[in-house]
Amino acid sequence: FRVAYDSTDFVRASIASIVETLVITFSLVVLVTYVFLQKIRTTLIPLITIPVSLVATFAVIYILGFDINILTLFAMILAIGLVVDDAIIVVERVEYLMANEGLDAKKASVKAMQQIGSAIVATTFVLLSIFIPVGLMAGITGKIYQQFAVTIATSVVFSAINALTLSPSLCSIFLK
Repeated sequence: FRVAYDSTDFVRASIASIVETLVITFSLVVLVTYVFLQKIRTTLIPLITIPVSLVATFAVIYILGFDINILTLFAMILAIGLVVDDAIIVVERVEYLMANEGLDAKKASVKAMQQIGSAIVATTFVLLSIFIPVGLMAGITGKIYQQFAVTIATSVVFSAINALTLSPSLCSIFLK
């Protein structure tokens, strides 16, 4: 028995490169978030939301029966940048209210969510309106992009849920 062509080496190398890129992307997000927020505590809040959104996205991919392939992993790389945005907005608003209005962390978190909750929902729907039609394309191309679109859309939805629930809670706990 002789194998003429073995594609598993290429697939393993591709997945290893994508995992490496995921680690690099996560590290860059950590670095940029720290550079702009300037505090470890404020940096932790968006960083906690990244794994929560990605694990939830992997759970949905598993439930839908999709495979982990190059396109879904590429979507995860893009999702890391997307899921951190909502949490950063929440943290920045809470910090602003604490600094300028003298509110404690809990009251600032509640007020921040009253002010920016609808904006988070609106941006989520805008992103979904971009990616969901991609997943509805017909033919073999549509089937390929369906996994990509579902991965991005799911991570964006979980990011919004995190921004509306987890991020304000973490702000009220971590911020002083």
